Amino acid sequence: MSDRLEQLPNKGPRPEGELEDLKRIWATPKGWRLPTAVNNTVIGTLYIGVAFLFFILAGILALVMRTQLAVGDNTLVNQDLYNQLFTVHGTTMMFLFAVPAVEALGVLLLPQMLAARDLPFPRLSAFAIWAYVIGGLVFFSTIFYDLAPRGGWFMYPPNTLPEFSPGSSEDFWLLGIGFIEISAIAGAIEIIVGVLRTRPPGMTLAKMPIFCWAMLIFAAMIVFAFPAVILATMLLEIERAFGWPFFSAELGGDSLLWQHLFWFFGHPEVYIIFLPAAGLVSMMIPTMAQTPLVGYRLIVVALIATGFFSFGLWVHHMFTTGIPGLSLAFFSAASMAVAIPSGIQVFSWIATIAAGRKRFRLNVPSLFILGFLFIFTLGGLTGVMVAVVPFDLQAHDSYFVVAHFHYVLVGGMVFPLFATFYYWAPIVSRTMLSERLGTWAFWLMFIGFNVTFFPMHITGLAGMPRRVWTYPSNLGWDVLNMISTVGAFVIAAGVLVFIIDLIRNFRIGEGGPENPWGAGTLEFLPNDVYAMRSIPHVTSREPVWDNPNLAKEVDEGLHYLPNAPTGGRETLVTSAVDAKPQYVLQMPGAGWSQVAAAAMTAAFFLLLTIKQVEVALACGVLAIAACIVWTWQLDRPGIGEVDIGGGIRVPTYVTGPLSHSWWAMVVLMLVSASLYVSYIFSYLYLWTVSPDVWAPTGSPAPPSLFFPLGSALLLVGGAAIVFWAGRVIPPEGRRSVSVIAAMVLAALAMAAGVGLEIWGHLLSGLDPTASSYGAMVYMAPILTGQAGAAAIIMCLFAAARHVTGQLDSVRRVTFDNAALLYYYTVGQGLVGLLLIHGFPRLIG
Repeated sequence: MSDRLEQLPNKGPRPEGELEDLKRIWATPKGWRLPTAVNNTVIGTLYIGVAFLFFILAGILALVMRTQLAVGDNTLVNQDLYNQLFTVHGTTMMFLFAVPAVEALGVLLLPQMLAARDLPFPRLSAFAIWAYVIGGLVFFSTIFYDLAPRGGWFMYPPNTLPEFSPGSSEDFWLLGIGFIEISAIAGAIEIIVGVLRTRPPGMTLAKMPIFCWAMLIFAAMIVFAFPAVILATMLLEIERAFGWPFFSAELGGDSLLWQHLFWFFGHPEVYIIFLPAAGLVSMMIPTMAQTPLVGYRLIVVALIATGFFSFGLWVHHMFTTGIPGLSLAFFSAASMAVAIPSGIQVFSWIATIAAGRKRFRLNVPSLFILGFLFIFTLGGLTGVMVAVVPFDLQAHDSYFVVAHFHYVLVGGMVFPLFATFYYWAPIVSRTMLSERLGTWAFWLMFIGFNVTFFPMHITGLAGMPRRVWTYPSNLGWDVLNMISTVGAFVIAAGVLVFIIDLIRNFRIGEGGPENPWGAGTLEFLPNDVYAMRSIPHVTSREPVWDNPNLAKEVDEGLHYLPNAPTGGRETLVTSAVDAKPQYVLQMPGAGWSQVAAAAMTAAFFLLLTIKQVEVALACGVLAIAACIVWTWQLDRPGIGEVDIGGGIRVPTYVTGPLSHSWWAMVVLMLVSASLYVSYIFSYLYLWTVSPDVWAPTGSPAPPSLFFPLGSALLLVGGAAIVFWAGRVIPPEGRRSVSVIAAMVLAALAMAAGVGLEIWGHLLSGLDPTASSYGAMVYMAPILTGQAGAAAIIMCLFAAARHVTGQLDSVRRVTFDNAALLYYYTVGQGLVGLLLIHGFPRLIG
């Protein structure tokens, strides 16, 4: 023991008052100021609570639909209301519950598992959550005003084009869900940077908890998958609002373009939902078996492989659309191949249970995990069935598919989620949830689920199509549908028991049971409002099992960063691969700016839905102003190097690739690039399917190359100006008029470069409403203009920081991030110019 104490970063008792300082600095706002809180435990609990609320609301809609379908020729609800119920149910479950729930778990659990004081962008997390809460509740409320969309949670054109779906109902989906996807991307950026840069010293990538790996891959998949559906919603909303024909076949569009974009997001989303749940299972099973996870490295490879394969499966949903046979064969094989990494994980879990079978504890989390294994395995088997093209041609759009995806999604995500509620509740609750009520909840949900959805396989094979609001009584489907309806109410009874358990036993606050399950990972170490008192040095994957005294050492402040050396909120930033300490990150505390930004952003999108354009633009301006106020407070000056323990001194301010914000900007650029690649795919796809209408032959063309060349010169010139400004920023205490002028000039060059390209198209007489070609041509500078607008604001922001003496050659994070985004936008703009002006000449 004495040797162990000698190796600790800090030895002996800590100074008096240190603990009180941490509690004061990290205190949660009270009363009416509670919404300003940014602590991950507060906003993470709120996030999970609201996601669970949407689960309940969507479940109530499902009960109404199941009651309507219990018997044939039922008239409980009419067809129009049923279509609204169906659309809102699916949309809520997929967009407002499934993805937000697992992202919420990341916000809540990752800092605990990484022994971090918080994630690196706490206000970004709070912004994403409040935007989701406000936007989600407004969207769901449309069901009460007969304004809910009717086009299904997948919103397929041409049914959702204005001539078939007039009014604002579909616009609520397009603008509301597109906005909520942006919120999810903000959370993904937080998670990626948090997992890679805020791990405790010694926790290399090979020592990370499996859930951290799962969330890292989950967030990376969001970065590459969600932009496709954001582009799809943009195109469809523009067509509905302005008549640009992206999906109208008679003008060169194609409704299948929507399916390609939507399912490029939609099928990875299944695994986006499943992978974090699988990561949670991989954390709970070793604890219940009291043995290390069997095949850790194989599971990491399986998680990466699942994420990779998932991007090659989107046509799995389009086997009946008439695509070429070679494509069918490729995507059928890919759909089967993805079962291999999932199987690796299942066998690893079984092997871990077998290895610890003498110590395995059968409790409520274990029951939900075993139920998950049974249900998800059945869903995987039917998934392989629908991957076989001849079978899919028969089962497509039948209730067999409804049964399949509920077995995969509910089995693969909901049952692990309930296991998580019982397992990790002690992190935020002073008391444990009830074993007795939890057991009742499990058996009701497990039995009810199988009674509900297993008969649907038979109903589908008997010919019942999905998405129908009623059916004739003489087709023989009544008994099976009645069984499914009874099962649905049994599931609801199980969820009700769980809610009763929450009301009786869940009490938010510190002082809960310490490591009640005997876990080997860090999340159950003693916590308070400041998270852990000190950040331990990690030498294995189960540090608590390897060092039984670790909890006491951490709580006594014997490890890294036991105090608040900067006098404010901070956490330790480590290197991305080997987790060596690099600097102390100063973080903001509570504030209203991120709440105001979220509310105004939500108002901007929702007001556009009801065509209140002027008010919406005003809210957009206020949202930008709130973001500027919020970010102005972030770039704090460093106080030199500080001692974090063990004789290690690290800086409190860094720039460039060392900075966490630089990493966040790189991830944001990947999001923007994914969106633009989706646009390039759409451009080339429409040219391929409609070459006679799409080709610009006979269409107005720019009289010369003046406009694209002028645009390119302006963009490149702006980038050169930014590069020069970065080389001449003066040291602290000095201001440079040249730097200020350069940033303003660069902003003007960006605006002029994008504007010149659009002006050239206008002068040429190209009409975006006349053909899909014209519409796609205008979309290139519009998308570049989106990124360019952010780059312009950041350039002006950097200039303002320099004017006020808060940006110099040392304190230059703001400038570096603005320059990074500017260079990216210039690159995207040049690619767009080559595509629009070079490609037609190349093929002509």
